[in-house]
Amino acid sequence: MTAFLMERYSSETKSADSIPESENGGVLSVCDALADLQGVVDYGPTSASLAAKDFGGLHAVKPLAVVSPASADDVARVVRLALRSPSLTVAARGNGHSINGQAMAHRGLVVNLRSLVGGCENAGITVVRRCGNGGGGAYADVSGGALWSEVLKRCVSGHGLAPRSFTDYLDLTVGGTLSNAGVSGQAFRFGPQTSNVTELEVVTGNGDIAVCSETHNSELFYSVLGGLGQFGIITRARVMLQPVPDMVRWIRVVYSSFEDFTQDAESLVTRDESFDYVEGFVFVNSDDPVNGWSSVPLNSDHQLNPTFIPKDAGPVLYCLEMALHYKNSDHPSAINKKVERLVGGLRYCKKLRFEVDVSYMNFLLRVKKVEEHARANGTWDTPHPWLNLFISKKNIASFDRVVFKKMLKNGIGGPMLIYPMLRSKWDNRTSVVLPDSEIFYLVALLRFCPQRSNGPPLRELEQNREIVQFCRNSGLDFKLYFPHYSFKDEWMQHFGDQWSRFVDRKSAFDPRAILAPGQKIFTRNQQLL
Repeated sequence: MTAFLMERYSSETKSADSIPESENGGVLSVCDALADLQGVVDYGPTSASLAAKDFGGLHAVKPLAVVSPASADDVARVVRLALRSPSLTVAARGNGHSINGQAMAHRGLVVNLRSLVGGCENAGITVVRRCGNGGGGAYADVSGGALWSEVLKRCVSGHGLAPRSFTDYLDLTVGGTLSNAGVSGQAFRFGPQTSNVTELEVVTGNGDIAVCSETHNSELFYSVLGGLGQFGIITRARVMLQPVPDMVRWIRVVYSSFEDFTQDAESLVTRDESFDYVEGFVFVNSDDPVNGWSSVPLNSDHQLNPTFIPKDAGPVLYCLEMALHYKNSDHPSAINKKVERLVGGLRYCKKLRFEVDVSYMNFLLRVKKVEEHARANGTWDTPHPWLNLFISKKNIASFDRVVFKKMLKNGIGGPMLIYPMLRSKWDNRTSVVLPDSEIFYLVALLRFCPQRSNGPPLRELEQNREIVQFCRNSGLDFKLYFPHYSFKDEWMQHFGDQWSRFVDRKSAFDPRAILAPGQKIFTRNQQLL
């Protein structure tokens, strides 16, 4: 089904194959250009308003229309339409969880990738086993618009398999996380999600549909992975799978010393034998119901007894979170012995340890409960001025001393994640940029603002700017994760010596800067070189 698309074009010289425009520069129908589209084009106010918002709630940019494609061919037709226009841009939108308007297109076309799943059998997820019953070599071909939660449920329930690397929150699209990196507590072992795909189908900014991998169209493959949507729209991904466990031993331990916390975390992610998942977070040393002690226990039967906190503890404390996978057939004593062996020698506050046994599915879907709670109290729909950074091991203590212990000592109304990852688990051929050290930390400041009657969260945004400015002024080796800048020199500084490679890739795969205008890296039709 195709509805009318309208655009007000500027008066420019037109070639024979360009979209025509009226002499007075009025609104023109371009319906004929998409007459063979199998999907739906909606330029009504409801769809446009929905696409003008994202989870961050910090920007509102209305598109010309929202396109819900039925196939990669439809996506390519939309891009080719933009190529025939002097100013039209195209933004891919997954489940709307961008923070800073990255999936928006001012008076452009927003492509709703979720619609790619709608017409597909099994939600666009096909699982293939290649090497017997062990799961080795198994993979799933997945629509770029599929949610990771859908991938998990389909692979586990039907095949006893699952992807190796996840994000914490799973209602994100496959194409969306692969365009950034995709990290969680498994990344120290398997790398980010970008290190766990072997093939992509991509619609480039040239309007081409290309299948790419490490050995075929490899430059496109590595460009798109972590490429912030600048080089192509991911319409399909081949995701590596592994056999799933039945259960998870989920453990949290509390530290008062940041040095002990980081040393233990780094030890766990570099050992030959370790847990299957390692993360951590900072919390306020108080009875604050949102930011304080109550954020640590894993169920309602647990309570953090503050009398066990050392008297010399500072304004914030640290929690190391770990998970061990096991099968129902494993003897409980064997699981207990392995857990004790792994936690033995860790320097946490010994009476501040919490653990539960949960199913593998419930563990991976744990953040869904956070969403349900936030929806119930209204904070899911308020602005989310989140800040995510990668910080080198050598600078993480300085960051803690100034940011956690001073600037954020009263909390942020949401989680303050911090955990180490290994650079060697990331492929430097992708477009992601990282700190230089082998061990670096993810710091994720995930603010949930209280309900407000009007206006953006100015105080929180200013605090984010102060944190980034501290990192710059102090010479910390850091990079923004989900970067968002407004000026070219900031992007050049972000990419560093990888900037020229990034520009070269843009010139090859989207030379007219049609894709992902909301990132504000390139401007339509600007001279790239």
